[in-house]
Amino acid sequence: MSPPTPRAAESLMLQGPVGELEARVDFPAGGAGMGPGTDPGAPAAYAVVCHPHPLFGGTLTNKVVHTLARAFTDFGMPSLRFNFRGVGMSAGTHDEGRGEVQDALAAVRYCRERWPHARLWLAGFSFGAAVAVRASSEAKPVGLIAVAPAVDRLDIATVVPASPWLVLLGDADEVVSPRRMLEWAQRLRPAPVTQVLAGAGHYFHGRLPELQERVTAFLNQRPE
Repeated sequence: MSPPTPRAAESLMLQGPVGELEARVDFPAGGAGMGPGTDPGAPAAYAVVCHPHPLFGGTLTNKVVHTLARAFTDFGMPSLRFNFRGVGMSAGTHDEGRGEVQDALAAVRYCRERWPHARLWLAGFSFGAAVAVRASSEAKPVGLIAVAPAVDRLDIATVVPASPWLVLLGDADEVVSPRRMLEWAQRLRPAPVTQVLAGAGHYFHGRLPELQERVTAFLNQRPE
């Protein structure tokens, strides 16, 4: 048996609304998508993943964010994670979600220029999930995944993405009220696919493999 093909990754700085944003692109095994959009190996789809709240230690290296990125790359898509303004080497300062939505859209623009013929998936965790929901109105991804969306941090009460989307949460979440997340999701029309991981807390300690499995199952229903 031949050894597994090593995964490739690329660190970069992309242009954001108030300066450069620190980012990392993870590629599927074999490096699919590493060429420009016209290359034969260019991806059919890619993902942009948003991290949790910057003022509470959220960065692109967060374990849930990494798990989301891994789900996409295992599925064959490049995945871009980035630091919001004021985090790590990203320019600017925290903007209570308003500017962070624009940062997410800047990351989407970068990917669309790099892979112009590929489809966008958008995802995020906690504050980043709320940002992804807000950004989806303009970005119009083919699919959206929101993990433990911070419904109390950013107004997403009336945002209904046009694309198929998945909401994942734990019923033992100690940071964002599971009841409020469920009430928010159930009021939306059309309603997202909503899945609750029994006994899981906000950070999904010990449950990350299951979280990844849920995401992968949803990707298997992806639009062609």
